[in-house]
Amino acid sequence: MSEKEPMRAEQKSNVKNSIGRLGVTGISIIIQVLWIIFLFIRLNRYSTAISLFSSILALIVVLHIYGRRSNAAFKMPWIILILAFPVAGLCIYGIFGNANSTRKMRDKFAELDRELEPLNPQNPEVMTSLEQEDYAIANEFRYVRDYGKYPVYRNTDIQFYDDAAKGLEAQLAELQKAEKFIFMEYHAIEEAEAFERIKTVLAERAAAGVDVRLFYDDVGSIGFINTDFIRRMEAVGVKCRVFNPVIPILNVFMNNRDHRKITVIDGKVGFTGGYNLANEYFNLTHPYGHWKDTGIRLEGDAVRSLTIMFLEMWKAMERRGKQVQLIPDDYRKFLEIPEYHSRENGYVQPYADSPLDDEYLGESVYLNLIKGAAHSFYAATPYLIISDEMTRELGLAAKRGVDVRIITPGIPDKKIIYKVTRSYYAGLVRQGVRIYEYTPGFIHAKQTVADDRIATIGTINFDYRSLYHHFENGVLMYDMQAVHGIHKDFEALFDVCEEVTEKYRTGRSVALRIGQCILRLFAPLL
Repeated sequence: MSEKEPMRAEQKSNVKNSIGRLGVTGISIIIQVLWIIFLFIRLNRYSTAISLFSSILALIVVLHIYGRRSNAAFKMPWIILILAFPVAGLCIYGIFGNANSTRKMRDKFAELDRELEPLNPQNPEVMTSLEQEDYAIANEFRYVRDYGKYPVYRNTDIQFYDDAAKGLEAQLAELQKAEKFIFMEYHAIEEAEAFERIKTVLAERAAAGVDVRLFYDDVGSIGFINTDFIRRMEAVGVKCRVFNPVIPILNVFMNNRDHRKITVIDGKVGFTGGYNLANEYFNLTHPYGHWKDTGIRLEGDAVRSLTIMFLEMWKAMERRGKQVQLIPDDYRKFLEIPEYHSRENGYVQPYADSPLDDEYLGESVYLNLIKGAAHSFYAATPYLIISDEMTRELGLAAKRGVDVRIITPGIPDKKIIYKVTRSYYAGLVRQGVRIYEYTPGFIHAKQTVADDRIATIGTINFDYRSLYHHFENGVLMYDMQAVHGIHKDFEALFDVCEEVTEKYRTGRSVALRIGQCILRLFAPLL
């Protein structure tokens, strides 16, 4: 038996243990929710007064939900649930629907942001130059600067990778050059062939004195690794932290996951895109046909924002028993911008979105691009579960003559979510939007391009999870070669996709419409 076979057997055991841990946690939380509901129902049976109070409280809560400044799609499921099942609905809403439940974490991130924002200032000359070139485009970047607090940069080059495997090779090459620090933040890490190559390089650089830090999401990685992963990484000199560990206790913050994908090397080079560090993303395994993913390499001044994003998360998950200075002085050494002279002269704006504030930055960036498109708007997303506002903006763009096209998977990774995704097709195509399905397999890329002038790439899906519940990141770019690269990638994709526009223009059966309505009703909670 080879040395690899025992290691694979151990990894499979780790995966089983991790999935078991998730299952036990899920069952524990369900039991806690059911117990709370049971207690309230018992109380209602004992007293007519308590039952009347519950009904009045349900009406008050429904009015409160209706009056909230939030998306209507989020309000309707809660309103229907509470009116149909007052006691159970109130209990579930009190546990999962109350934004104040995450106040402690909100305050922590807000304090971190207040300390980090002054370390990432906007160069006014860059904004002035952009305004002189195209004021409408400058407004889109200004929105992210003012409400996301991420500046617009020049002096940055971007390399676009139309395949995740190309991004991985470029990443490995840059990791080997690290001299000061390596920061890596990913939603999912799998201890398999792809990551083993990365791990070898990280161990080598750590042994050479490089500060190597690895950060991952517990839920995203739970099917791939177990808690011993941290011990194994630290054994080779890699500092490791996990975002929001899964615990078998009712915790509202568990609904918010870290979906970001970021690598930063010495503050000089950064990587981001749609792919995680697992085999399927690089087509080493094929669970859903050919996996289509994309990414970018940034070099120059804009890498600073990626560093800021990582430091925020790293510090937020630090466990300390007493109050300390949030941002140590030595953090500033990571934010020194190395001298660099770019080949391109375009504009780059890495940005991050948080579910703990009231600004839906990721969705708003997409909406601004749709509204600003004059000739074409193309989007690729693995999931299409969108608000009425975005549906309307896509439709209005198509109606005013913009060529609006959306690519979704041909082979799903989650069948229920796929059914929900397809339920949006008919409403979009009736307004002139063209829908394509990636027939070779699963498209996981999250990228958009408008008029072959301005584009985004990153981690933000067109679904409620990404737009409202997860920590995400993306890059907005204008007048860069990478924009043209993304546009060309779309043109190549259309040739291998099946256009299903006409198929969904015709009527659907009554049974199908009813089923899709039910799925759509609870889509914001999926």
